[in-house]
Amino acid sequence: MKLIIKFFFLLFISGLATAPASAQDSLISFDELEFTEVAEKQSTIIDSNARDIDDLLSDSEGNMIKPKEGDPLTDNVSLWTIFIAGFIGGLAALIMPCIFPMLPLTVSFFTKNGHSRSKAVIHAMLYGLFIIFIYVLLGIVITIMFGADALNSLSTNGIFNFAFFLLLVVFAFSFFGAFELTLPSSVANKLDRKADSGGMLGLFFMAATLAVVSFSCTGPIIGTLLVQAATMGELLGPTIGMLGFALALAIPFTLFAMFPSLLKSLPSSGGWLNSVKITLGFLELALALKFLSNVDLAYHWNWFDREVFLVLWIVIFGYLGFYLLGKLRFPNDSAVDKLGLPRMVLSMIVLSFTLYMVPGLWGAPLKSISAFLPPQSTQDFDLYTSSFGGSQSGTAIKGKERKYADIFHGPLNLNVFFDYEEGMAYAKTVDKPVMLDFTGHACVNCRKMEASVWPDKDVYRLLNEELVIIQLYVDDKTALPQEEQFVSSFSGNTIRTIGNKWSDFQASRYNSNSQPYYVLLDPSSEEILVEPIGANYDPKSYYSFITSAIDKYRNK
Repeated sequence: MKLIIKFFFLLFISGLATAPASAQDSLISFDELEFTEVAEKQSTIIDSNARDIDDLLSDSEGNMIKPKEGDPLTDNVSLWTIFIAGFIGGLAALIMPCIFPMLPLTVSFFTKNGHSRSKAVIHAMLYGLFIIFIYVLLGIVITIMFGADALNSLSTNGIFNFAFFLLLVVFAFSFFGAFELTLPSSVANKLDRKADSGGMLGLFFMAATLAVVSFSCTGPIIGTLLVQAATMGELLGPTIGMLGFALALAIPFTLFAMFPSLLKSLPSSGGWLNSVKITLGFLELALALKFLSNVDLAYHWNWFDREVFLVLWIVIFGYLGFYLLGKLRFPNDSAVDKLGLPRMVLSMIVLSFTLYMVPGLWGAPLKSISAFLPPQSTQDFDLYTSSFGGSQSGTAIKGKERKYADIFHGPLNLNVFFDYEEGMAYAKTVDKPVMLDFTGHACVNCRKMEASVWPDKDVYRLLNEELVIIQLYVDDKTALPQEEQFVSSFSGNTIRTIGNKWSDFQASRYNSNSQPYYVLLDPSSEEILVEPIGANYDPKSYYSFITSAIDKYRNK
């Protein structure tokens, strides 16, 4: 969904930003402008008091573990993702109605205040740096308030996920014009008065004033970004996200101050700015549903299955498509007398995406967005999964019902176990290697692997015929029986749920807390056959990973 949404959003920006909304939207003349100077704490992963990063990346003999592909502990992929998302959010904020008209006004201050060009450029650069400082400071505050352990648990905490769902719905309605999120005007007035002091302190308060007065537009974007960054479990996530956001916001102000003639190439303010807000409102509404789905899956409510999710997305993007066609109007929208080429192309893309989702109601895998949909196993009517040759069994050894089979369902009709001891015992009886799949309900990369890699003909044959798969959900909220609850010797925390148990097991046994995480074992010795890996979206590479383990097991 993120890639699709970003694609739509960038197209929307590039299209609408070059097309005036009405006849009166001509270029602004800047010659006469004047500017007056102006955490439930629950860690089943890391005991921060007893372990440092070297401990976490060392085996029981003290040897450093090699970096694992896809593991957030050993690469910066997720941080880059957060940074890019923040940068795109900053670009979105830049063309909000609260900020875009301020570009010429702010730039005129640096070019018409009597200073030399070189000094105006220096002031503009300082202004940009102060914007970055203010937003990065916000990210640091968020990090300090929540901490590493809390950030890691946010992605699976039901209360937080439901709160995030409600928060994004509020943000969406704010963009739709139902109300405005604003900070008290007294705050803006005080900052504006301090900006009159001039010098570096004045520039700082000018940047702070920009942040405050534009909050009604940037607030929902910043809130969404912080929610996404926090729920990815990265300690530096909010800070990195705010750095990307602030860079995208500060660079244009600095560049236009250095080269004022560029302002003449900008489109004028007009109805297209409100169209950007409305489009973002639809996208935030669609994103909110993912958080609601996480809660439903983790607590096994079974209210929000794949069909329901898809129906809501089809409706949301259908409305967005008709909005871009000018068939719907919101408060502050200007009438669309003529349908310009950018709007027509964008509406075609959105409506095509809407129709693309329709076959998913009958089980089509929808691989481009499968990572963000509820699992295929939640589909009530699924023609796709029934086409696979595998047959999911409800019994394990000696006819005994498989543990947790009533709450978990293996993907693609694969014969999957959900308990480590039970799966290992079965693997010994059939003499097959084991694949531990550390997964999670809220794990988007896990769903993508199951939808785009596991269905590959060669990979599926190995999974179905040559391996015993044990899926261990690290974020499940089902309570363990009282007699199975215990205090972890690894983290010192009380293990109360299935998710707690397998999360602690993964961290203590394999020094990893990322999902997906694939470990291939010899069931008799529990020896790791090949180096474990994370998400790998190349079916051929993933096939080689599995075959190398199978070959080693057979040749032992």
